[in-house]
Amino acid sequence: MGLAWLAALGLACIVGLMGFVYYQETHLPPIGDSDVIIVLGAQVKPDGEPSLQLQWRLDAAAKAWQERNCLVIVCGAQGSNEPAPEAHVMRDVLIAQGVPEEAILMDDQSFNTRQNIQNAVTLLEGHDVEDVLIVTSDYHLPRAMSIAEDAGLSASGLGSPTKLGLRFWVKNHGREALAWIKYWMQKYLHLPLE
Repeated sequence: MGLAWLAALGLACIVGLMGFVYYQETHLPPIGDSDVIIVLGAQVKPDGEPSLQLQWRLDAAAKAWQERNCLVIVCGAQGSNEPAPEAHVMRDVLIAQGVPEEAILMDDQSFNTRQNIQNAVTLLEGHDVEDVLIVTSDYHLPRAMSIAEDAGLSASGLGSPTKLGLRFWVKNHGREALAWIKYWMQKYLHLPLE
């Protein structure tokens, strides 16, 4: 009986955190002015094409660039099952969508959101930047913005919608709920989790 209660409590916590993630992504502050757009990576398919989620992020970033005409940073290393670094593929897609190559800086060394933001901050050294626009998937955006603010950036966000149906919604929000736990453990308990 005790294990069943423990399992039920754990499930309730995860569902509650998923609700928190959904609330956060649907109650973002308005997008402000920005001096730079930071686009966070996602999986590149074995054929070298961006995954759907990455393509949606890039579409949102290209539209944001057309409205702002500012510097763009693309972030993402090469995973073990990817034929090229995510940042390289992202750069090429954005150039094809009309963003000039000279407007794009690449971070091709980061494997997670915290590294994405830290490396973007390093790339911004020497640039006059006050506000950044973080572009990522809708469910991922609030945590990415929190990490950016922890790094000293004034951040607003643009979330690309995840349009893959209920199964993927649950998977992505469940994973993001667990990522928030890790984020809080790193931030408040200073645990060296990567």
